[in-house]
Amino acid sequence: MRFIKWWFPLAAAVLLAVAALVQEQDAGALAQALTPGVLLIDPGHGGADGGAVAPDGTLESDINLDIALRLEALCRFWGVDAVLTRSGETIDYPPEADSIAKKKVADQHARLALVNGTEGAVLVSIHQNNYPAASPHGIQVFYGAAAGSDALAALTQANLTGQLCPGNRRVAAPADKNIYLMKNAKCPAVLVECGFLSNPEDLQDLQSGSYRMRLAAVLLGSYLQYTRGLSA
Repeated sequence: MRFIKWWFPLAAAVLLAVAALVQEQDAGALAQALTPGVLLIDPGHGGADGGAVAPDGTLESDINLDIALRLEALCRFWGVDAVLTRSGETIDYPPEADSIAKKKVADQHARLALVNGTEGAVLVSIHQNNYPAASPHGIQVFYGAAAGSDALAALTQANLTGQLCPGNRRVAAPADKNIYLMKNAKCPAVLVECGFLSNPEDLQDLQSGSYRMRLAAVLLGSYLQYTRGLSA
């Protein structure tokens, strides 16, 4: 029974998302037309680095991982090859990484090696935003330096805005040059700030399992659209 309760909502979520995003295409035909490749799912932070912290103590790394696991599960259901850069909160660091700063660097190097060592990869890095004031809100997608990243970001931003927050005025933008993965990934790469932990409404959404599932479904739908465009 647990299997049915888990997978039926997954199936419904991704089918609805893809149907909404690709209104003139049959969803099954869309999946079959995929260019062979791998969706690299990167749940930001983790291990010694919890990332941003919400006012109620919620860690960014926990939300990132939950969305990533839902996305990976949808990929398995949909027949999409996917790889996670981490699958839990524990990260194995090399012995010489004896400080938080060194652990962060080692982790980023390991993730980049996985990304750049995967043929046909498309990288989606999942994060949450934060700000000293509570007013900023909304989803924003940033793109890396590699060719194709800007197109993937624009598509993903449009889909997330249209499906989850129609009033959002944020647009896709280049990632800061200090963001290691976005700067050095050799494949199309985007970083998705799914919302502001500092904003009460965004935080309430992000703490909802159904909202996280919708996020994951739209991310997969965007990936399907993007890869279909490459194969057209």
